[in-house]
Amino acid sequence: MSKMAAEGGGKEMNEIKSQFSTREGAYKLLTHSEYSRPNRVPFNSQGSNPVRVSFVNVNDQSGNGERICFNVGRELYFYIYKGVRKAADLSKPIDKRIYKGTQPTCHDFNHLTATAESVSLLVGFSAGQVQLIDPIKKETSKLFNEERLIDKSRVTCVKWVPGSESLFLVAHSSGSLYLYNVEHTCGTTAPHYQLLKQGESYAVHTCKSKSTRNPLLKWTVGEGALNEFSFSPDGKFLACVSQDGFLRVFNFDAVELHGTMKSYFGGLLCVCWSPDGKYIVAGGEDDLVTVWSFADCRVIARGHGHKSWVSVVAFDHYTTSVEESEPMEFSGSDEDFQDQMHSGRERANSTQSRLSKRNSTDSRPVSVTYRFGSVGQDTQLCLWDLTEDILFPHLPLSRTRTHTNVMNASSSEGSSSLPAPLPRSNSLPHSAANSKSAASDNPIATGVSKFATLSLHDRKERHPDKDHKRNHSMGHISSKSSDKLNLLAKTKTDPAKTLGTQLCPRMEDVPLLEPLICKKIAHERLTVLIFLEDCIVTACQEGFICTWARPGKVGLLSSQNQANSPSGTVV
Repeated sequence: MSKMAAEGGGKEMNEIKSQFSTREGAYKLLTHSEYSRPNRVPFNSQGSNPVRVSFVNVNDQSGNGERICFNVGRELYFYIYKGVRKAADLSKPIDKRIYKGTQPTCHDFNHLTATAESVSLLVGFSAGQVQLIDPIKKETSKLFNEERLIDKSRVTCVKWVPGSESLFLVAHSSGSLYLYNVEHTCGTTAPHYQLLKQGESYAVHTCKSKSTRNPLLKWTVGEGALNEFSFSPDGKFLACVSQDGFLRVFNFDAVELHGTMKSYFGGLLCVCWSPDGKYIVAGGEDDLVTVWSFADCRVIARGHGHKSWVSVVAFDHYTTSVEESEPMEFSGSDEDFQDQMHSGRERANSTQSRLSKRNSTDSRPVSVTYRFGSVGQDTQLCLWDLTEDILFPHLPLSRTRTHTNVMNASSSEGSSSLPAPLPRSNSLPHSAANSKSAASDNPIATGVSKFATLSLHDRKERHPDKDHKRNHSMGHISSKSSDKLNLLAKTKTDPAKTLGTQLCPRMEDVPLLEPLICKKIAHERLTVLIFLEDCIVTACQEGFICTWARPGKVGLLSSQNQANSPSGTVV
């Protein structure tokens, strides 16, 4: 703990927050809405797979249709989720399963087929299998890749194909993706494949067999593990992030590569789409969140706030705001500005449709602010706003102020508004950041560019005493990762060659976002961030799933909360 306190700059940095405020108001942790294993004992998470959470609404008559599924170690739980309305009752899981010899790693509900009597839940496992279960009927209907003939590596991500009742996609740490149909069997022998399509750093094969069998398709993507994938809101495109540091976006049906992006360094661990499909955010081992434009296929901003790897990124559909009024010239007080912003705010259902109305011309019929969040292995939650001065940098600003603190790292005047140069647990000591780079007048740009030029080996030599919070690191990144880096250097995508190109612009070449809020909210690394209508849901590797009520949504639990104030501090 003393080491963390020293890194964090004092004891107050280590106090866990139970409340934080943004321009919408205060978000409050509802201690009675915490979900975990029934005994509420912190889970000893060392070497275990990340805790994940999935939600489904079964539309039952009582109006309490939300269901939650989460995995902790070898266990999988399925509960009624009461959210901000009532305290969690952990004594009555609808379903609980304990697995032997393998652990659940990820899961996904089919929202199309869910009813109060039946739900289809896919569960991926550390040994490579995928199970289809119905936790309401308590049935296990099918097991895919049972003999591990298709892939022996751990399942990193599993999702139903949008709009389909039977197709699902599975990613593995081998770097392969497989398309399955729940109606088909897997066969008793290893599949034989036939090349369907090939492109830069990817290949797609069909399964050769007399009768249709799983997998229908095998995608081989990049080098190393495929850590996560995400379908675009319209279901037509697929964004994949891999251990080789690349985001690759495919047209899913046409099986074609649409665009790519490279991390600043290290693997990419997480990815998400904006509600209108125009932007993709990725996060990973460079401690940054990177915003990528789908239309322009380029990085438009990076966000720096985390001090360790970023494990989840997600857009908040409910706080993304659209204003249909004419772009306004505005120079008034903060209060006036807040009022004007508030009057333009809309709920997510209309935001989705209005975002889709935005045309791509420069006339900007609406002004838009996208809200997204990230959680990391540094135990911190960050919220970010993506504003139109970033989205439309070459147009006159419709307002004189923006909500996100934005600075372009090449302007030395702005650097004073940022914290000390990259206070990351894995960055160089500040005294070493005196390289004679072009941006040497800027501590941020200098620290980053200096750091980027170091090889993994150099970094280890310079800090024998500074371990990159390895106890927060993912279990699946093996000791062979340095071998993988050497192998990568020989391929076309040598990281040194991508830096400074459109694939991976230098830090000073794109705007640097600062988070709206950056709060320590857990003792262990964070693995879940989900935005719901009334609340934000987070979870950490100790197996605690936390509900944060949105402003004005505290509901029935507020009186209980005041009577039993949590140990955390309020900010």
